[in-house]
Amino acid sequence: MATESGSSCTGSTLLQPISEMINLPLDQVNFVVCQLFALLMAFWFRLYLHPSKTSTFVRHMVATLLGLYLAVFCFGWYSLHFLFQSGLTYCIMLFAGAEHMHKYCFIVALGYLSLCQITRVYVFDYGMYSADFTGPMMVITQKITSLAFEIHDGMTVKEEMLTASQRCFAVRRVPSLLEYLSYNCNFMGILAGPTCSYNDYIAFIEGTAYHLKQLESNGKENGKYKQRDPSPKKDVIYKLCVCAASLLVYLSVFRVCSVERNIQDDFIASTPFYLQVGYLYLSMLATRPKYYFVWTLADAINNAAGFGFNGYAKDGTPRWDLISNLRILDIEFATSFKMFLDNWNIQTALWLKRVCYERCPYNPTVATFLLSAIWHGVYPGYYLTFLTGILMTLAARAVRHNLRRHFQGSASLKLAYDIITWVATQIAICYTVVPFVLLAVSPSLKFYRSWYFCIHIICLLLVATMPVKPRHLRPKDTSEGPAPPQTEALRSHPAMDSNSNQKLKTT
Repeated sequence: MATESGSSCTGSTLLQPISEMINLPLDQVNFVVCQLFALLMAFWFRLYLHPSKTSTFVRHMVATLLGLYLAVFCFGWYSLHFLFQSGLTYCIMLFAGAEHMHKYCFIVALGYLSLCQITRVYVFDYGMYSADFTGPMMVITQKITSLAFEIHDGMTVKEEMLTASQRCFAVRRVPSLLEYLSYNCNFMGILAGPTCSYNDYIAFIEGTAYHLKQLESNGKENGKYKQRDPSPKKDVIYKLCVCAASLLVYLSVFRVCSVERNIQDDFIASTPFYLQVGYLYLSMLATRPKYYFVWTLADAINNAAGFGFNGYAKDGTPRWDLISNLRILDIEFATSFKMFLDNWNIQTALWLKRVCYERCPYNPTVATFLLSAIWHGVYPGYYLTFLTGILMTLAARAVRHNLRRHFQGSASLKLAYDIITWVATQIAICYTVVPFVLLAVSPSLKFYRSWYFCIHIICLLLVATMPVKPRHLRPKDTSEGPAPPQTEALRSHPAMDSNSNQKLKTT
């Protein structure tokens, strides 16, 4: 009931009557209303606090104060954790020295996040999401650690030792306290992110972002369409329509297709296996629209404020996907495990790549999945999902490198390959993610036992019987799907010279 969930909400109770009227938990009502308020403030911020009309100090200050207000409204005194985590790591940046502070910031920020997650889960409300102040802390942790590594790269590492992306995002000085708090706690991203690079955020605040994004159209400089300040109106309206559709689908379908139904004894005993597979797909499909709603709304808020511009398409259309967190069609029609992951929670995938995958000397794939599990929280289901994900990734890689070339001889074979891999990918994703939704060990293992661990066994056999060449001996392959928006942006970033436009590795 809304009143029960509302009683555990640590934020404002101003909207309690609305919560009771529509029978939704108060913390969810607070979140949506605050995001809609942030959307209105974003338009005002772009139009009336434009860099040409006011100073960067004012823009930083307003963005920070509005963000902290929204945090207090949603989470009450729990929002102090955001300031404490940011303040603690800022002191490390100032006093630890650039050579090692990225390691200290990483350990402290992730450790503090984990401590808060343990406290929330095992002391307050296991399995509940009311007043989940650790959600914003997850994004703040990404920003803190990203900036720490970027400062380390910019102040201690020789430029020729950096990868193309590291050179692009390197930061040459420790930011001021106001800049740091604005980056971590601004009103556009305080509640739902997404994360972004520090350089991109500062370029947005200073009003230089549009100057950095110049693409060419039809082999000529895009002067015909080029504007200093392109409007995000069309993209914002489109993304709000996606939000409305996602919310409608979630509210209408999710209540009918419950994930818990997959582990009910009567369902397992009386339902043929092929129908269990179909229901699993539908039930997991029904869980995704809530993420589509939250992430797309967050993207629209940033765009409305003028943040997220990513240059121009060849036809002169402005692109507002710099910090987009997902591509829905590429997710729903993914034909490989990797393609799904590349288009789901894009900014988190890029964060994992930059702070872990590119820097880990041993088993970067395993290390990246484990870091993702730790960052998500302390529920055992998260670890079951990401440990299974390691196996899925290795098996998918083995199949691709050994079988794909046999289906490239004709259009009909390619179509057959795409259909088979789409079905296999969707089943594998659903099978992998069930523990992520169920959270606990017992129901998760019950689900896997009902499937006789068959996909685990198949993946083990594939990995054991299909050799995969070491990464440095493999031919470059770009056909698994489009690169993330940031990868495309790097090709035209001013920090990239003509010799550094290499394709970035993806996790």
